[in-house]
Amino acid sequence: MREEDMRGQIQRLKKQRDAIILAHNYERGAIQDIADYVGDSFELSRIAADTDCRVIVFCGVRFMAETAKILSPEKTVLVPRPDAGCAMAEMFTLEMLQALQREHVDAKVLSYVNTSAVVKSQSDVCCTSANAVAVAQGIQAQKIIFVPDRNLAHFVARHVDKEIIPCARAYCYVHEGITVEQMRDAMQQHPDAQVLVHPECRPEVIALGHCILSTGGMMRVARDSTTASFIVVTEAGIIHRMRKENPQKNFYTVHPEPVCRDMKLTQIEDVVKSLREGVHEIHLDQALMKKAKLALDEMLRWTA
Repeated sequence: MREEDMRGQIQRLKKQRDAIILAHNYERGAIQDIADYVGDSFELSRIAADTDCRVIVFCGVRFMAETAKILSPEKTVLVPRPDAGCAMAEMFTLEMLQALQREHVDAKVLSYVNTSAVVKSQSDVCCTSANAVAVAQGIQAQKIIFVPDRNLAHFVARHVDKEIIPCARAYCYVHEGITVEQMRDAMQQHPDAQVLVHPECRPEVIALGHCILSTGGMMRVARDSTTASFIVVTEAGIIHRMRKENPQKNFYTVHPEPVCRDMKLTQIEDVVKSLREGVHEIHLDQALMKKAKLALDEMLRWTA
C-alpha cells in the first residue's frame, strides 16, 4: 500500500475508533507527520491524561505507553511496536531501587519517567527532564534517591541544595555516546549557532552547552529565539520537527547523528495495523497502576 493511501486509512480508522495518535519528538519524520500531537514525554503525558478519546495510539517506547495507561486506565492504549523499549529503563530494576532504599531509609524516591511501571509504583514522585529540577526542589526531603539516569541525576544535583543519590549504572546510550570532541567539531563548523543540550548528556558535554533543555524546551527556544542557527545535542529525530516548524532557521546535530534504535522502529504500516486490529494493547495490573498513578499525579502538578 502506498504511503498516501495508508495516511488516508489512518484518518478513517481514527474516526471509527475515536482514537488519538501521539508521537515523541524522536520518532521518524513520517510518524511525526501523521500524529495529532508531537512532543516530549512531559507534554505527551499531559495530553494522554486530558484527552477525551477512547483510544490512545502511542508512537514511542513502551514506558511512554505505560504512562498513558496509568494516567488513563479506562482508555485503550495501543503501542504500534511492542518491541520498542528503552535501554535505560531496562538497565534499572525494582531490586536495584529496593537496595538503594535499604541503604538510604530516610530518602524520598524521585524516578525519571523513563523507567518501568513497577519502578514508578515504588516511587514517591516522578519527573521528566523538563521538570526534574523543580520537582526535586519541591520534595519535602533533604535526601533524594534519583533514578535511573545518572547524568540527569548529576544535572539535578548541581541545581538543588539537597543530597541527590544516583544510580551509577543506568544511562541513555544515545546521549552517553555524545562526546566533547563531537561537540567541539560541530561548534567549530557552526560558530554562530546556539548550542542546545539535553540533560541526559554527560556532564562534560553539558558544560559546553548554551542552554540545557528537554526536547520540549528546545522546541520553544528554536521558535522564540532570534538566533538563526542551532546545534541540537540530542537524538536526531527532533531535527525533523524543528525544520518543519521553523523553515527559516538552520538546525545541526553532531556527527555521527545520535540515533535511538527503538525510537526508529515504528513505521506507518505498524500504526495502520494497530488501529485496524486493535493490537499491542498495554495491560497492567490494577493495583500497580494505582500506586504508580500517585507518583505520576505528583509529577503532573509541576509545569515545564
